[in-house]
Amino acid sequence: MKFKILPLLLFFTSLLFAQEEILPVGFSDEEKARMRCENFTPPVSVRGIEEPPPYPVRHMAEWEELQALQVTWRSYPEILTQIVFHAAQEVPVVVFCNNQNTMTSAQTALQTAGVNMANVQLVIAPNNSVWVRDYGPNCVYANEVEDLYFIDWVYNRPTRPLDDALPDLAGTHFNIPVYSTTQNPERLVNTGGNFMSDGLGTAFASKLILDENDAGNPYGAGPHDEAEIDAIMNDYMGLQRYIKMETLPYDAIHHIDMHMRLLDEETLLVGQYPSGISDGPQIEANIEYVLNNFNSGFDTPYKIVRIPQPPDFNGTYPPAGDYRTYTNAVFVNKTILLPGYELQYDTVAQRIYRENYPGYKLVTINCNDMIGASGALHCITKEVGTPDPLWIVHQSLPDIDDNELQGDYPVSAQIKHKSGIANAQFFYTNDTTQAYQPVELQFTGPSTGTWSGYIPHQLNGTKVFYYIRGEANSSKSQVRPLAAPEGYYEFTVNGQVSAVLEPVQASLDNIFPNPASALTVVPVNASRSVEATIEVVDVLGRKIETLFEGRLPKGGSKHFLHAENYPSGTYFVVLKAESNLKTQRLVVE
Repeated sequence: MKFKILPLLLFFTSLLFAQEEILPVGFSDEEKARMRCENFTPPVSVRGIEEPPPYPVRHMAEWEELQALQVTWRSYPEILTQIVFHAAQEVPVVVFCNNQNTMTSAQTALQTAGVNMANVQLVIAPNNSVWVRDYGPNCVYANEVEDLYFIDWVYNRPTRPLDDALPDLAGTHFNIPVYSTTQNPERLVNTGGNFMSDGLGTAFASKLILDENDAGNPYGAGPHDEAEIDAIMNDYMGLQRYIKMETLPYDAIHHIDMHMRLLDEETLLVGQYPSGISDGPQIEANIEYVLNNFNSGFDTPYKIVRIPQPPDFNGTYPPAGDYRTYTNAVFVNKTILLPGYELQYDTVAQRIYRENYPGYKLVTINCNDMIGASGALHCITKEVGTPDPLWIVHQSLPDIDDNELQGDYPVSAQIKHKSGIANAQFFYTNDTTQAYQPVELQFTGPSTGTWSGYIPHQLNGTKVFYYIRGEANSSKSQVRPLAAPEGYYEFTVNGQVSAVLEPVQASLDNIFPNPASALTVVPVNASRSVEATIEVVDVLGRKIETLFEGRLPKGGSKHFLHAENYPSGTYFVVLKAESNLKTQRLVVE
């Protein structure tokens, strides 16, 4: 069905919404004024089950199977209508409405747009804002794949008490228990836009999570130090690692979904600015910090995919321009909802998503009307996981460079269901227009739920496409990728042997960000292993700090300094490696 909204309907709908306060993701000026009042106290309500879940839990990754998508019908009705139109073709969409008038308005808009109303649930749930990503419930599974629970944090907008309480209404609607970190000593403030996990026990956030739970916070939380926050997130969310990055200078809300997202368990999609522009230097410093200190859940280096952060209509970037972003997308089973702004930039983003998610339906929704409020599609949606997950975890096979030395290509996957797995297969082909060949997987890891098999050896120059399927004892089946067979993993057999570079020298590459005010990266490249020191000295040559002393590894390595610990001024970073002496100027703001 062709998507269409009548202009007259949009006119009257816009009038209705104009009568309501449209709140940004961050605090409005009026909210800031209220919080500055001496008699302002954050609401502390008793909500949900105020203790950790009774079993160890696993937080669901966003690419896993959904039973529903949640939105709050509050502002930006044209954008919400498009979200519901496309998401309802995949899953039921729950539309939380502030009152009966709002429900009537939503129903009229959706019906007129041709939405499949059989897959829409309109629910009266009082609320303050549209940003359900930030205050909506988080999904975890007991014992990895068993009962589904909701986890509720304290919303970091104490001036929006109806939003903060909405997870309880969602829990009632879905008949899902809600466990809440709303009472001390476990009262924890957080926001959904600043949280992203891999489904394997690792999550990412900016250091906003530390700042908002520190001493003197206005939310009545804790205070908590980092170790206490990590412990709470382990108890309630099942996190084994909680990776926190420096906040960005020009992102006023400090939500990571505005500049990065996880594409899968080992791939980070990272927003990219032109060199030296806007938040680009700090984003790059943060990503280098992650790459040099953490591996993926497969214990291999993270893969990085860059996607441009587009300028606004005037060609300007934050802080002068809007915070346009393509990382603020939404996975809805076999469909990806992508923010759009201008065709010249959108087409690049679409290509990048299609390259990484072949076979998925990609829908671009124009977000120019809302991006000025510091949010896009991810910010106004919240997923609800399936109550019966068949969980498949697979590290995709890399391209084969040394094919002559290889036999068959091993394929393994962790496949789990609460009833157990009856059988598993993978399917492969050299041509996606032709039939896939099935291969049975063998149960090789009882303690990990691992199933293994082999793709037969292929000729040099062959491209291989494949996907994985599991069937539970309950007869439920699932595939990974979810869009298979149209969606697939792929690798190329090229038959070449990787070249080995001869060692030459050590060099000090460009430090970033520079000028610096927080975490700063000092990149070094050594084409042979060499004894070296890296020091920071002041303008008089006095040593301020030794960043590294020992043997540099061959190749690139990253070293870090915390510029916030230095007084403002000019410094020099000095690399000494045998006869090499490299110096670079560093300005601390």
